Amino acid sequence: MVLPKESGLDHSVNLLKEGYCFIPNRMRASNTSVIQTRLLGQKVICIRGQEAAELFYNQDLFKRQGAAPRRILKSLFGKGGVQGLDEQAHKHRKALFMDLMTCDSLKKIKQIAEKQWEIAIKRWEAIEEVELFHELEKLMCITACQWTGVPIRAINLHTRTSDLSAMIDAFGAAGPRHWRGRIARKRAEKWITYIVEEVRHSNIIIDSNTPLYKITWHRDLSGELLDVHTAAVEVLNLLRPITAIGRFITFSTLALYEFPEAKQEIMSGDNRDQNKEMFVQEVRRYYPFAPFTGARVNRDFTWNHVLFKKNTLVLLDIYGTNHDSTLWENPYTFNPKRFLKWEGNPFNFIPQGGGEYDLGHRCAGEWITIELMKSSLHFLTERMSYEIPEQDLRYSLKRMPAIPANRLIINHVRRCSY
Repeated sequence: MVLPKESGLDHSVNLLKEGYCFIPNRMRASNTSVIQTRLLGQKVICIRGQEAAELFYNQDLFKRQGAAPRRILKSLFGKGGVQGLDEQAHKHRKALFMDLMTCDSLKKIKQIAEKQWEIAIKRWEAIEEVELFHELEKLMCITACQWTGVPIRAINLHTRTSDLSAMIDAFGAAGPRHWRGRIARKRAEKWITYIVEEVRHSNIIIDSNTPLYKITWHRDLSGELLDVHTAAVEVLNLLRPITAIGRFITFSTLALYEFPEAKQEIMSGDNRDQNKEMFVQEVRRYYPFAPFTGARVNRDFTWNHVLFKKNTLVLLDIYGTNHDSTLWENPYTFNPKRFLKWEGNPFNFIPQGGGEYDLGHRCAGEWITIELMKSSLHFLTERMSYEIPEQDLRYSLKRMPAIPANRLIINHVRRCSY
């Protein structure tokens, strides 16, 4: 096939204007699942679909080092984190994160979150209106800190949540949003670097089973402790994504409102846990979260008659793959029951990236996301009542990351008994 190539010197501005639809728009116009464009002054190949994801997560063909733009490292990821490692270095660091995802550890973070939900509901009962999105980010932030072992004072909770939120919100942004994210990352790295140093000097004593302890004392392949900055980046690689689950839960709340029949399915029948999991998975598929992910070609190869040259930047279209009509029947219809037939393929459902967990680049925290989203549904459907007043509930696919315009206001919150 002839690789469709978008004309023009650079299309970075179009990416900011079109957001999640940037890659799908071009693929729709070319009637293909692979196209070439130019972003930030360089050639970029964009791919979509199950076969594309299988290709993208082949570590012999792709590498992550040098894939993330400097502006993303300065705001979202930080330098030296697991996302930018390859081969043995990546496998060794990834094993650290996988070791944190035990059944006991997942049970612990779920218990922490449930306690924070109870505290939050009590507080919301006394508030006339609740801006749910920011409240959920705060709830997830304190959950993340308690689970990881990171000490946090109540007086600092707002600042820490705002910084983590700003880092997330800087993705796909230019101007003030981007610079807020960069400033927030500097402040957050300084905070966690200080904590790592204090733990190493025994000025802060923490449980040896906590993620903070394990990252603080983690040794690289050469047997050396991570430098304090890299350790701080990896701790933030737990705090930031867990805080971001607040965005998913906000969309869960929106889905409960927009699709009441799906809410009824959760609350009825004998398979409530299965119904909750299907609902959560459909929220993760249907609503916009990560738009795409990138890697660089490790060596020249040909795929579908297209030559991929070494060091070329390749973007896997996450949003487009999760809405690909060749993979999903009526992809723009919200239908949790579609997951009754899903077989767990790691390449056709990729809301937080694809591939295998142990050896690949799939997000190790995906299990945490699913468990905390399921737990949140219990509170949103059974442990509290609330109303959603008239407001602008639309979200723009041009904004990355997306969120309802009014951040989803709820009122008349009341606790429900079992």
